[in-house]
Amino acid sequence: MSTVRVVLGDWSSLQKDAQAVRYQVFVVEQNIPAELEWDVMDAQCLHAVAYNEQQQAVGTGRLLPDGHIGRMAVLASARNLGVGAEILRELMSQARRRGDAEVRLNAQHTAERFYLREGFVREGDSFEEAGIPHVAMKHAL
Repeated sequence: MSTVRVVLGDWSSLQKDAQAVRYQVFVVEQNIPAELEWDVMDAQCLHAVAYNEQQQAVGTGRLLPDGHIGRMAVLASARNLGVGAEILRELMSQARRRGDAEVRLNAQHTAERFYLREGFVREGDSFEEAGIPHVAMKHAL
């Protein structure tokens, strides 16, 4: 497992690093149009960015005011090292601290097993978001 440091903050303080990771994963790797990646919610979210030993941003995620976790992304070079789990657990901890009863997210099918291992349960049928199959999931806090 990689040693990462997860930093929490608002969009103005973490935008540069969060945006770089999201751009690489969603726009470059997954071919999601850039205009679908950035939204007005970024300014209202709590963001998490994971940094490796070289202080390079390798993962990110965000917690929305309504308890949704989104924009979870880990660079290919840092996958399967526990980075995503560290980010997810930190965002869940923050949601618990502020009094949220549960967190929800829309998982890409390829990430569903990851979220199941972290205690999430699937809700409902598959659907497409940005041309990619997803499933709604939730986790009681």
